[in-house]
Amino acid sequence: MDNLRPVSRRQQEIAALVRETGRVAVEDLVARFGVTPQTIRRDLNDLSEARLLMRTHGGAVVASGVENLAYEARKLVAQSNKRRIGEAAAGLIPDHSSLFINLGTTTEEVAQAIAGRTGLLVITNNINVANALYRNSEINVIIAGGAIRASDGGVVGQMAAEVIRQFKVDLAVIGTSAIDEDGTLLDYDVREVQVSRAIIENARRVVLVTDQTKFNRRAPVRIARLDEIHVLVTDRLPARMAELFQRLGIQVIETGGELEEE
Repeated sequence: MDNLRPVSRRQQEIAALVRETGRVAVEDLVARFGVTPQTIRRDLNDLSEARLLMRTHGGAVVASGVENLAYEARKLVAQSNKRRIGEAAAGLIPDHSSLFINLGTTTEEVAQAIAGRTGLLVITNNINVANALYRNSEINVIIAGGAIRASDGGVVGQMAAEVIRQFKVDLAVIGTSAIDEDGTLLDYDVREVQVSRAIIENARRVVLVTDQTKFNRRAPVRIARLDEIHVLVTDRLPARMAELFQRLGIQVIETGGELEEE
């Protein structure tokens, strides 16, 4: 556990349970182990620091440094905060503009927030984004071609990237799986990163939408550097990262919301 105190038997059981079920709730663990909520929260925080799980408001989900969470589990992480982020990012998107939207549960919240808008051209490799928007005749939706990833409705790989490269748009709305302390944006799937790179390179302005938990995660594949991003929309920017964003001149919009580490 790298300089952290040893995991107790109860914490071992909690870690095993979250690997088995994908998620746990504080109140369920309190009933299961007969301890106080404060004790369970300390256990979850210890396990989170050991990178054995990821904290969510009211519980935790399984975590990995080399493999992303299952789609349904990702949707549960910072769910209400992601909705606020989506609404704030939607305010940056003018009617009668063109944009890319990539994969991610936070970018899907942006799509939900713009579903009633007019005059938009949206190019996406996210089937869930397309489903949120295509019913509005005022929004022209183009889906990047290629194989659909069954786990989350993502279209990834070289074919999708080539479709993206046919466009030059006003705005890109992108998500990321992790943000390293040096400012590197990271993901888990090289095929997904191919598309994200094409999106960043073919947008005049790039908006990164991400919740606070991504600053505490690891992933193995580089997407981009922060100096390629123009705006960050997040619930809370960790204090340790504020100076970096300021030095790079990145506009930061914080929406507030629940503290996921509590």
